[in-house]
Amino acid sequence: MRTTRGTRTAVVKPVSAALMEDAGTGLDYGTRPDRLPGLLTPLDRFFVRNHAPTPRLDARTWTLRVEGGGVRHTVRYTYDDLWRRFPLVSVVRTLECAGNRRALFGAELGHRFDGVQWGRGAIGTAEWTGIPLRDLLEPAGLTDAAVEVMPEGLDEPRGRRPMPLAKALAPDTLLALAMNGEILPPDHGFPARVVVSGWLGAASIKWVGRIEVSDRPLRVPWNTEDYVIVASGRPAVPITSTPVASLVELPWPARLHPGPQTIRVRAYAGEDRIAAVGYRIDDGPWQPAALDGPDLAGAWTRWRFPWDPTPGAHVVRVRATDEHGRSQPEATPWNDLGYCHTSVLPHPVLVA
Repeated sequence: MRTTRGTRTAVVKPVSAALMEDAGTGLDYGTRPDRLPGLLTPLDRFFVRNHAPTPRLDARTWTLRVEGGGVRHTVRYTYDDLWRRFPLVSVVRTLECAGNRRALFGAELGHRFDGVQWGRGAIGTAEWTGIPLRDLLEPAGLTDAAVEVMPEGLDEPRGRRPMPLAKALAPDTLLALAMNGEILPPDHGFPARVVVSGWLGAASIKWVGRIEVSDRPLRVPWNTEDYVIVASGRPAVPITSTPVASLVELPWPARLHPGPQTIRVRAYAGEDRIAAVGYRIDDGPWQPAALDGPDLAGAWTRWRFPWDPTPGAHVVRVRATDEHGRSQPEATPWNDLGYCHTSVLPHPVLVA
């Protein structure tokens, strides 16, 4: 079914409980981890994070404007310009909402955080095809004073978030036009969205209509009030790369039959690579899982381990470690908005 707000459809694609987890806002839907068939997340189950109903934009009248104090002149592009004037590249990258696992964070601390009550599903991986953002900025004439780049969306709240010039010029920061080999769907940013590799999903602005190149640091709600780490009255710190985390590809809670089987895991570390994943059954020792597929920068990796469970209630834990030796902790330090939960999860499994 589709969720409606008044007479408007909040999201365009059908959302089914067989594939998606309803976060209860009418706008936000997570991916069921037990419905992931391969490395890439299919479009019909890629998570949706919206701050307002999906806008219906017409590519025939849409334009993209590059402007600001950090460029010599304003440049405008049409949708056809993007397809015809620039070489396209494709990258496989994972996007994760900074609030992913917020409900589990709350359960860990006995506190209900404000915000979308995500389980484990506000994360997905796609092959994004588009134009390196630097190729679109160059014709505007970057000045020596340019310091930040801020894409702005055409949704109702005009979603926007600045990034340093160096991140905007990275070869894998794209203005994406296609996703998994198909034209970008409306819920995922049609006609064009930014994909900022390794950073929180809020940086990958959807439905982009304007890109500001500034000659000064930019302060907007999405890097001062929201999508920030703030605790104990300390100044807010904008979230950039997301921390190392992992999930088991089973329902929560899970129910399995006894007997030998393979348990699969996904792990992600934002801009960093995953170096290892371990698993633990009940109170047993930590053991190494095996890599199950490609090891890509900026994307989740798949791992597996064998298990021959006996009947009864069990707890499965998995723990990822990144290339810098940072492992998931047993508990995530408090922050007021419930972001960046990275704790090792005690995954309940009933074998019967």
